[in-house]
Amino acid sequence: MDGVRVARRPVALAAAVVLVLEAFGIVLLNWILSIVVDRQQMSLAGLQPRAMSIGSWVGGIVFGLYLLFCAAVLLRSAIRDRAPGGFTRIALISCAVVHGVLGAFAVGLVGWVAFLAMTVVLGLLVLTLVAYGEGLTGEAHGNAENRPNGAPPVAPTSA
Repeated sequence: MDGVRVARRPVALAAAVVLVLEAFGIVLLNWILSIVVDRQQMSLAGLQPRAMSIGSWVGGIVFGLYLLFCAAVLLRSAIRDRAPGGFTRIALISCAVVHGVLGAFAVGLVGWVAFLAMTVVLGLLVLTLVAYGEGLTGEAHGNAENRPNGAPPVAPTSA
């Protein structure tokens, strides 16, 4: 288990960097799509082109913020060397699921390179989640003041 403990920080940092880059890429892509929709006056089911342009821009920003939040969770986990807990763990799991679904769609719509990219991000997320585990007691190193993963203090024993 020591090999996993050593590797989990770099993997979490790599996943955080990749998610930050992906967040900026998603925002850039949606910005370009909003410009294309606006300039060509595209419409879908009677929706105004300006509304579609703004919707694309807002959707890109929201998804980018979601990816940045997940990257911040990974960065915090790597710095503190502690497992994410509760809501943040669920956010990372949902991010992994989103990358799995996007990878499945990407292979048909974009190609195998996009599938490979989504699979690499999925692998980094899953490896980080598995390496940190559930945040069980004794998984990280602590001392008397700073117990690992929120473990309760050990009662002193008398001789």
